Amino acid sequence: MRLGLWALTAVAAAMAVGAAFADGRTAGVDARRLIAAERNSEWLNYGRSYSEQRFSPLKQIDTTNVGQLGLAWWHEFDTDRGQEATPLMVDGVIYTTTAWSKVYAFDARTGALKWAYDPKVDGAKAFDACCDVVNRGVAVWKGRVYVGALDGRLIALDAATGDVVWDVQTTDTGRPYTITGAPRVVKDKVLIGNGGAEYGVRGYVSAYDAASGKLAWRFYTTPNPEGKPDGAASDKVMAQKAAGTWFGEGWKESGGGGTVWDAMAYDPKLDLLYIGVGNGSPWNHQKRSDGKGDNLFLSSIVALKPDTGEYVWHYQTTPGDSWDYTATQHIMLADVAVGGAKRRVVMQAPKNGFFYVLDAKSGQLLSAEKYIPVTWAEKVDLATGRPLESPTARYVEGPARHVTGPLGGHNWQPMAYHPDEGLVFIPAMVLPGGYQDDPNYVFTQGAWNTALGGGGSGPANNPNNAGPPGTPQAQPRLGSTPPQAIAATGPATPPSAQPAWAAMPPFTEFGGRLLAWDVAAGKPRWSVRLPQPWNGGVLATAGDLVFQGAGKDLIAYSAKDGTKLWSYAAGNGIIAAPATYELDGVQYVAVMVGWGGAGGINSVEPRRPGRLLVFKLGGTAKAADYPPVERRPPLDKTLAVASTADPDRGRVLYARYCGHCHSGGFLPNLRQSPMTLEPTAWKAVVHDGALSQNGMAGFSRFMTAEDSEAIRAFMLTQLR
Repeated sequence: MRLGLWALTAVAAAMAVGAAFADGRTAGVDARRLIAAERNSEWLNYGRSYSEQRFSPLKQIDTTNVGQLGLAWWHEFDTDRGQEATPLMVDGVIYTTTAWSKVYAFDARTGALKWAYDPKVDGAKAFDACCDVVNRGVAVWKGRVYVGALDGRLIALDAATGDVVWDVQTTDTGRPYTITGAPRVVKDKVLIGNGGAEYGVRGYVSAYDAASGKLAWRFYTTPNPEGKPDGAASDKVMAQKAAGTWFGEGWKESGGGGTVWDAMAYDPKLDLLYIGVGNGSPWNHQKRSDGKGDNLFLSSIVALKPDTGEYVWHYQTTPGDSWDYTATQHIMLADVAVGGAKRRVVMQAPKNGFFYVLDAKSGQLLSAEKYIPVTWAEKVDLATGRPLESPTARYVEGPARHVTGPLGGHNWQPMAYHPDEGLVFIPAMVLPGGYQDDPNYVFTQGAWNTALGGGGSGPANNPNNAGPPGTPQAQPRLGSTPPQAIAATGPATPPSAQPAWAAMPPFTEFGGRLLAWDVAAGKPRWSVRLPQPWNGGVLATAGDLVFQGAGKDLIAYSAKDGTKLWSYAAGNGIIAAPATYELDGVQYVAVMVGWGGAGGINSVEPRRPGRLLVFKLGGTAKAADYPPVERRPPLDKTLAVASTADPDRGRVLYARYCGHCHSGGFLPNLRQSPMTLEPTAWKAVVHDGALSQNGMAGFSRFMTAEDSEAIRAFMLTQLR
């Protein structure tokens, strides 16, 4: 992106402000400095700048010397769950978060810990987190650091000390809301959304006064189930546009979903805020809305006025979503050539497999092309903006199998844009998924409510998981390598550059991709095949480099053609996006390391402590090796205490309540757990919640002790 004289002046001013606060205070971070961040050497916002391009102008590290990159310093954290944060670097200090919403501040040159803050989230809250107890980072503004906690709080910390300035509850604590996304600050307002659609909540985004923590405005993304105004910024558009797109009663008991759990971007030129809206509750459109209506604003990009939250425009990527095709994926702004003319655009690669380019001012659809193989829709009609669904898209008459499945062609992992190349780098996935209506679906507050069939309505019946008998087995467990990909490439095939697809690849090529998407041409320029589907976010630099975590390696590629130029073995999975910054004339690259998230919960990967790794040219530090994985000996099945409970009932309950988290190895696999052998310990944990502070909530609110024993009876038939 090329800036005019006004922006260059702002850059110079921002650099001067930065020098004035080199002692680690962040009072100089304001709107002027964030606008100037496009071309400076820091990382001031989750997506680096307001545009969220994740492109750095730094080029000390480039294609000629990236091979000399070495570890400058590292830090190991006390959490071994998924690490999704992007570190911010402001005035010589790195601010980052870990699992369980903990916040850390480090000297960006040396790695010395300046302070740490633990919001002390109740461990039982892990039950409400669909996709791990992760956190994607902080916002920094005028001397404060802002973090959203898993339990729904928004917390302001003193940037110099980590002391709490204010702490507000942004959600109803009686409902299963969570926060995993990073806040943004626009015009002295802290913006935060929430998650929890699968469990039964109503989504919204809120703006809080940065100084006081007072609520400034709120915009709901689904209508009020009681049919009355909320006294919110969304009231007018809900009455005029959204309410008439919902039908039946199913959405009313669940809240409808539509949580704003990740993507946001702000355009200071147009003074517009863009938010990405998630899936419906339940997923199944038949059960949610009697199979009728678009269900606004599910799976939509919505433009709002940041001062008031007033609606400006929206574009819905998946009308009447029935597949968990969220539009909460990364939103970025850029000036690009579309049809031979420069346009200010919003770009997104949501789960549904189409890459969208929209006019940033009006929301007009300019382009929508498949970035992966897609079977649920043939194309998007540019005149109407609507997808032309395939005849078998909806699973009304029977089960359906689609590419993509609920993990999406692209999930939360951030993209990056290289303005000189005109390329968006997408951490893409080609994965199928099966869908089947559940005729016996009954909404249960706080439990998984997808309304997908196969024996129940819980996530184990979503073919993302290797569910119990009766579950459609269309897709392997989350995080595992599809058997088709293993057959095609061999296990752990090293990433290698491949030419762009002349045609969409056959379904034997399931797996992960780093995809260089040519925005002007509407097609990939190059792609790199990765050893597994679930990989890290992306960073692009003016040194013509693209950095991404792939499996357990941090890799640098040529931005021009995808040639692999450097890699570092981290010893643990990388799903977070890297950041880069410069201090004292030295460029650094920083990345959070830690396997987990939606694609890691059912992985066979062992849990290891998260780390922050920071690199520079000529770095000589060495991180300690992770201890070898201790393989648990096989269960002695002769020790199993027989159960008189009904294993068939247990199978249904397992599918509804347990399978989403406990079908793999990252969290305990109940088929291999010694606890399954003995009824007393089983009841204490599963029913009574003896390990709730470790993240294993008790299920007494959902089932009787007899029900929990029925699950054990089923698991006894599944012992390995």
